[in-house]
Amino acid sequence: MHPNVISYQNLIDLKILIVIAACLLLSPYIAKFLRLPISATEIMLGAVIGYFGFIGESENFKILADVGFYYLMFIAGMEVNLQTFFNMDKKLFQKSLFYIIMLYLSSSLLVWALNLDYVFILIIPVMSVGLLSVLFKDFGKECYWLNTSMLVATLAEVVSIVLLTITGAFLHEDLSLIEAGKSILYLSIFLGLCVLGFKILGVLFWWYPQLKIILIPHEDKNEKDIRFCVAIFILIIVAMIVTKLEIVLGSFIAGSFIATFFNHKKDLEHKISHFGYGFLIPVFFIYIGSTFDLKIILEYRILLLSLFIMFVMIILRVFCALVFTSKIGFKNTILFALSHSMPLTLLIAIASLSHSAKIITEDIYSALILTALFEAILIMSLIKFISNYKQNLINSQ
Repeated sequence: MHPNVISYQNLIDLKILIVIAACLLLSPYIAKFLRLPISATEIMLGAVIGYFGFIGESENFKILADVGFYYLMFIAGMEVNLQTFFNMDKKLFQKSLFYIIMLYLSSSLLVWALNLDYVFILIIPVMSVGLLSVLFKDFGKECYWLNTSMLVATLAEVVSIVLLTITGAFLHEDLSLIEAGKSILYLSIFLGLCVLGFKILGVLFWWYPQLKIILIPHEDKNEKDIRFCVAIFILIIVAMIVTKLEIVLGSFIAGSFIATFFNHKKDLEHKISHFGYGFLIPVFFIYIGSTFDLKIILEYRILLLSLFIMFVMIILRVFCALVFTSKIGFKNTILFALSHSMPLTLLIAIASLSHSAKIITEDIYSALILTALFEAILIMSLIKFISNYKQNLINSQ
């Protein structure tokens, strides 16, 4: 082949790069115009460009999307400061645990009663604080029910991530019993080492707090803070690959490590998020959208399944959230439950992992992607409508 001739696969990759660039440029404006979360908009754009054939098969695109997914989990981990749990009000912590346990038990009962795939035991109760944080723009930082919701959702997200990782670690179609046992053993050892490491680092930084400033200084022209965080992110991915464990958990733990021990740098998460949400994470959402076949929307079975999953997720959360009624009131309890019913990122994560491991069918995968989009669009609007219901009623009169 002539050295100046571009191969067919390279042409596909170049076309994908151009499409990604266009999506990155246009998605904020489209999201603002449609009044949708930008992540949901990027999934929709991916679905449209995939439907019209602008994206071909590319292993490089998939690898880049995987990196975006791991970086998303890394940022999710940075929202979890483990010291927050230690300082959490005892009664609130007990109610939160009871709420989460009730959610998983009721999901398990429903899955058993309706004879659904067992993966739905993880799917129905899954929670993520991603879209929940957007609500602070409307309700403010002083909103008590929203602050309570955020604390509970953070704890529930940790549970979801751990269970998601265990599922991804050994629930594969062709995994033998011995390999599954090894995965569980390696996972247990890894988690034990993480707990031990967190305790040792806690003591070390207590005795030598200046180490934090050396590693991540308050002001630095060489961006040592970002370099340190990215280095931790890369090293944990390498460790996960070597031990054949799920990279999702490693990314999440790396993020929580940064949030727990280096919270002196207040703008660190903001700086790390800039790069992720500006490039890597949108690539992941665009890729997910490109794997979704728009024709499926016309199939009433998929549409009904999607609406059923969303309805079940909302109803079970409202039922289980009643434990908080005495603390935040009935109306706020409804808002509390709804705020936990739009786990866009983790729902897509579970769908992706389950689909790649062939645990769920193509139809269920498509229904879950559709559910994530419905929840991101409809529930956000429903929360705003319920919160402003009295004011809207007065204005109409």
